[in-house]
Amino acid sequence: MAMIEISALLLVLLAVLLAGGVWIAISLMACGWVAMQFVAGGIPAGSVLATTIWGNSASWTLAALPLFIWMGEILYRTRLSEEMFRGLAPWLNWLPGRLMHVNVLACGIFGSVSGSSAATCATVAKIALPELKRRGYNEKLALGSLAGAGTLGILIPPSITMVVYAVAANVSIIQVFLAGFLPGLLVMALYSGYIAVWHLLHPEQAPPAEPKMSLREKLRESANLIPCMLLIALVFLSLLLGWATATECAAWGVLGSFGIAWWSGSLTKEAFWASVMGTTRITCMIMLILAGASFMSTSMAYTGIPAALAAWVDSLHLSPYALIAALTVMYILLGAALDGISMIVLTTAIVIPMIKAAGFDLVWFGIFLVLIVEMAEVSPPVGFNLFVLQTMSGKDSNTVALAALPFFFLLVAAVAIITVFPQIVMVLPELAFPK
Repeated sequence: MAMIEISALLLVLLAVLLAGGVWIAISLMACGWVAMQFVAGGIPAGSVLATTIWGNSASWTLAALPLFIWMGEILYRTRLSEEMFRGLAPWLNWLPGRLMHVNVLACGIFGSVSGSSAATCATVAKIALPELKRRGYNEKLALGSLAGAGTLGILIPPSITMVVYAVAANVSIIQVFLAGFLPGLLVMALYSGYIAVWHLLHPEQAPPAEPKMSLREKLRESANLIPCMLLIALVFLSLLLGWATATECAAWGVLGSFGIAWWSGSLTKEAFWASVMGTTRITCMIMLILAGASFMSTSMAYTGIPAALAAWVDSLHLSPYALIAALTVMYILLGAALDGISMIVLTTAIVIPMIKAAGFDLVWFGIFLVLIVEMAEVSPPVGFNLFVLQTMSGKDSNTVALAALPFFFLLVAAVAIITVFPQIVMVLPELAFPK
């Protein structure tokens, strides 16, 4: 069968399985198993399944995921969620959308220390969703903003995805990190702008405004945020100054969250075990999906579909901007079946020479690629943030996907902006490393 026919078959099979209510991880593994049947040479699918799942699961880096989730679970069971919103409400009351902007701000802050889209989305959603629902905010917009803002975990440095790209493309990791700051702020501004416009167009769906406060009252309310901000500062500085790895920082975060829970008087036996069980459920869900995605990614690599798609784009001999548009479409299609790191690893060898020939800077292309991976995180059927929010909110996949759709298009707009104005990406790396 031709590559196009195999790709169409796999996508249809995945859609049918998901529509039939089959577990996401099992659906991905089933598609990977079918893909292996088209591989020449009789490579045993069972052996690939076992080695791939073990190799991708036995990762020290992934140990940060359950730790950051546990940190969020502990903080969720303290009074921090209420105190966070109490502290931020007076300062955001003048903005259309008010506390809905907390999703974007919190994901931006937490993403700067977690480096993981799933961990950022899960942790902030655990705290924000119940509080926003209790205060009467639109649940669909809350889900969509969390799905979109959760992707900031891989855009705002440090980011595992950026490290993978820098190694694959043989460029400076520090330069790629520096290049991600301003695009991260750009995406946050786009998200907050959309939230503000949405509330201006739908004023009847906004909850009543919080009572006005004096500056002294605002500062007094914000004092409740001090423990949380100190914890974030500790985790961030430990990572930034090289005192600890991401996993070690996550462990310090758990320890600090226990300290906050003890200080607030909410560290009880019941709360402790509830946080453990909540972390176990979410981690098992995420790890099982990662296992299925890793097997499907490996199977796709064996079929040669990603490399063939990249080679086909190369054969078109497009102009620079047309090439970027074609690569955007290509990666969005790949994102329907592959996780972000697999997309980078499987296509870099072919795409990088094309980018060099077109005259684009490889550091700039790294941020472009991260933004495309962010799109994959919020686009069905394999949008990982959608899976996380689907599990945490209890909503069906279609509801979460439709809620995230506007934020997907905002990421498309961000790609267009950095393509037209590449200095948004390059100004910080060029200042730090003048040529």
